[in-house]
Amino acid sequence: MSAAQQTIHVGGEWRAAVSGATREIIDPVDATVFAVVSEGDVADTDDAVAAARAAFDDGSWPRTPAADRAALLRRVAGLLERDRERIGALESRDAGKTLEEGRVDVDCVRDAFLYFADLLAAESGGRVVDAGSDAIHSVVVHEPVGVCALITPWNYPLLQASWKIAPALAAGNTFVVKPSEITPLTTVVLVELLMEAGLPLGAANIVTGPGATVGARLAEHPDVDLVSFTGGLVSGVKVAKAAAEGVKKVALELGGKNPNVVFADACATDEGFDTAVDQALNAAFIHSGQVCSAGSRLIVEESVRERFVTELARRAERIRLGRGTDEGVECGPLVSAAQLAKTEDFVASALTEGAVLRAGGEKPEGPGFFYRPTVLDHCHRDMRVIREEVFGPVLTVETFTTEDEAVALANDTEYGLAGGVWSADTARARRVAARLRHGTVWINDFHPYLPQAEWGGFGKSGTGRELGPTGLAEYRESKHVYENLAPRPVRWFAG
Repeated sequence: MSAAQQTIHVGGEWRAAVSGATREIIDPVDATVFAVVSEGDVADTDDAVAAARAAFDDGSWPRTPAADRAALLRRVAGLLERDRERIGALESRDAGKTLEEGRVDVDCVRDAFLYFADLLAAESGGRVVDAGSDAIHSVVVHEPVGVCALITPWNYPLLQASWKIAPALAAGNTFVVKPSEITPLTTVVLVELLMEAGLPLGAANIVTGPGATVGARLAEHPDVDLVSFTGGLVSGVKVAKAAAEGVKKVALELGGKNPNVVFADACATDEGFDTAVDQALNAAFIHSGQVCSAGSRLIVEESVRERFVTELARRAERIRLGRGTDEGVECGPLVSAAQLAKTEDFVASALTEGAVLRAGGEKPEGPGFFYRPTVLDHCHRDMRVIREEVFGPVLTVETFTTEDEAVALANDTEYGLAGGVWSADTARARRVAARLRHGTVWINDFHPYLPQAEWGGFGKSGTGRELGPTGLAEYRESKHVYENLAPRPVRWFAG
């Protein structure tokens, strides 16, 4: 068994799966095998949870002072900076994204660790509560939840892992992380860096394996105190149901069907038009549309629709596909054959339902899981491609004539993760943003996020929040300590 295959980490030891099973990791550019990992199952999961439980109940990490926990997070950030090129290239190959996207992901992971380190450093010893008497000392303190099960998706494996691991460790928890079985490699590297930074043995555990076994067991395991899941709606519902049996804390980020609303006044100048078109491309086609917050629904004012969509389609046709590490490549492949087939099915159904193909709509010749960036015009709310998350390079076009209609279209979704508003009228843009039922709303921009600002969605986009102060609070329990400094008999009962 080679070291490359020993990707399960339990109690400080790297090992193979108990069953000896392995999984081939496929390069989405050419559909070849480029790595082999351990394929864990329920037995491995139980071992990992037991290690995390022991490390929480009897280990040092939950009792480590906040300043020391913050120092470790900063050491991890430094190691990420040191290994930026290596990890960025691995993320590019594993997930199929461009090298620059991989580098940016590493930078964002570093920033998440630094943010939660700074948040810890800024905290006091608790929130003093005025009890109305000098004889009473009352304070609310925050303690770690316990053992955390962290289940992450395949599209941003390293970034999504960091959004869970950094606050979980900052709060003093121990954890078991299960990365997607499709893209597990950079999460394995992150656990290696945690060990190098000096995290106590057993505090960080990883089981590489499928969701149906490893993920399901984590969600139901009686010794897990919290489950944080990022992924699809169907799987998220299963996780929530399993966790409910044990009354665990649950945080879910389940994707979105995100509107990008463009008012005509945003296109009144050549510069404004160019910017809005450029940002619509970025919103829809970054990482081949495999982004939970992708602006896959363009909702454009009718008076500028034809001009806008014509230029958008022209530029979409010119997007350069290829291996992410190659010079000049702007977009990589879809992550798997299954994701390619799903995208093809969505486009076919949309065309059957009356959508007009303006760009793309096909797999280019050659190996790999590539699909041309696709623009579908004349879409309407009854289409499956409008209502369901494609998670591929597919942009749909709807139109409106009034502000109220634009808001109604943007909110007409079961999801509510993110959305964008484009307008030269600041009052209008802010007014519309205030009416959108989405967890993040960008005005005259799309996709930026800040580690100090909460991330999460309304409706079926999930429950709870990641990042920001609330992202740390998700991994804590609040405890009220009420101390009577001058106790005396109450005489409630006569005796």
